[in-house]
Amino acid sequence: MPDPPTSTTTPELTGVSVQPGGAVRGEIRPPGSKSLTNRALICAAMACGQSTLSGALRSEDTAVMIDSLRTCGVSINVSEAGRTIQVDASTRSTSADAAHELYIANSGTSIRFLTAALSAAGGNYDLSGVERMHQRPIADLVAALAEVQLGSIATQSPGGCPPVAIRSRGWSDKPIRVGGSVSSQYLSGLMMAAPVALQARRSHADPGHPVGDIQINVIGELVSRPYIEMTASVMRSFGASVDIQEIDLNAVDSVSLRVNVSGAGYQGIEYAIEPDASAASYFWAAAAITGGAVTVLGLTPDAMQGDVGFCRVLEQMGCRCVHDADSMTISGRASRGVDVDMNQISDTVQTLAVVALFADGPTRVRGVAHNRFKETDRIGDLACELRKLGATIDEHDDGLTIHPPGDGITPATLETYHDHRMAMSLSLAGLAAEGVRVLNPSCTGKTYPEFFADLETLTGRPHRWC
Repeated sequence: MPDPPTSTTTPELTGVSVQPGGAVRGEIRPPGSKSLTNRALICAAMACGQSTLSGALRSEDTAVMIDSLRTCGVSINVSEAGRTIQVDASTRSTSADAAHELYIANSGTSIRFLTAALSAAGGNYDLSGVERMHQRPIADLVAALAEVQLGSIATQSPGGCPPVAIRSRGWSDKPIRVGGSVSSQYLSGLMMAAPVALQARRSHADPGHPVGDIQINVIGELVSRPYIEMTASVMRSFGASVDIQEIDLNAVDSVSLRVNVSGAGYQGIEYAIEPDASAASYFWAAAAITGGAVTVLGLTPDAMQGDVGFCRVLEQMGCRCVHDADSMTISGRASRGVDVDMNQISDTVQTLAVVALFADGPTRVRGVAHNRFKETDRIGDLACELRKLGATIDEHDDGLTIHPPGDGITPATLETYHDHRMAMSLSLAGLAAEGVRVLNPSCTGKTYPEFFADLETLTGRPHRWC
C-alpha cells in the first residue's frame, strides 16, 4: 500500500501547541466528507458504468478504501489533489482462484463496508489492519453475513475482531438480522451490499424468474441513526431503491428498524460530495470557546450529515447559530453547561468536551457507550486527557460528565492515542489557554491532513511546533 497522504504544511514533529490570541473570526470550507466519500466509492466500485466523484476527501481513510478497491481490480483515477475521483468498475475481479489481500489500516468504514460488499459480490478476500483494528469488534456484522453467506466468512482475532476471511459465492435469499448497538456502520455496510447481491442474483437467474428484495432487520436499539439516512441517500443517488421502516421495539424479536432494498443494482453517475460536518465541528467550536464567529461554507441544517446537529448543542450552551443557502455560522461563547444525548452525533463528543471546559457549570454527555469501540476508547481515554487539563470527570456507562476547572486550564501535554479526533479536538483548548501541547499531530492524516494548516489560516496566528 502507498504511504498515506500527509499535509505538506504540517511538520513531522512530535507535538503542536495552538496559540491563544482572542476571538476567532472568519470563514472556512472543510474538505469533503469522509463518510460520504467512502460510501460513494463503494457504490461506484460496484456499479455498472463509470462514475465521477467531485469534492472528495483526500485522507488516509479514503486512500485505504481506494487502494483496497484497486486491489480488487477496480480502475480508479484520482486528480485535482484527490478532490476528483473517477471510478470504472468494469475491471473488478470476482475470481475464485486466489484470495485478494486487503490492508485496511485502522479505517472502520473501510473494513465494515468492504466486508459486506465483497461478501455480496463473491470471491476470496482477506482483510487485515493495524493492531488497534484487530481489537475493534466486527462480530455482529460477520454473524449477520454468515447467515446468508454462500461459502464462508469468519473473523480471526479474539472477541470477533479482524482480520476477516471471506470465501464467497454471494448471498442466499434469507432475511438478514444485525445488531444495532455497537455501530451503525454494520447496517450501512449491509445496505450498500444489498444491491450488489441483487445484481449477482439476476446475472445467474433464469430469464423471467423474479428476484426478490433483500430485507435487513435491526435487532435492538440503533446508534447514530442519521448515518443510515445518509447511506440510503447515497444508494438512491446511484440507482438503488431503499425503504426504511421504523418498528416498535416491543414487537416480536425486538426488531427496531427494517430496511428493504430492491432494484437492478447500482448505475454509474456524477456525484458531488458535501464538506465534512464532523470536521466543521472543530471550527464552530473555535468560535464557541473564544466568543468569536466562524462561518462554515457548503453546509446547511438540511445537509445529509447528521453532525450539523452539533450547532444545536452549541445553541443550548449560549451560542447563536444562523444559516443561509450555503453556510452555517456559530457566534458567541458557549457560556453554560448542558445535559445532552449525543447518540446521533457521537463523532462530535470530543469536540463538545473541550468546549465544555470553558463553560460555566458541568456538561453531561449521554447515549454514546459505543464510543469506547472507535479508534480509541473515546470515553475513558478522553476523560484521562481532560483531567490533565484540570477538569473533574465522571465516567458513566453511556458517556461522561465534565466539570470545568475552577482555576482555569492547567498547562499539559496531551496524548492522542493515534486518534485523529482526539488530536483535533484537544488542540482547541490552546485557543483560550497557554501551555496546551498535543502529541502526534500527524494522526489527523486519517481524515483531515490539512487540519492544522486550515486552523492556522482561520485564526490568523501560527501554531508552535515542538
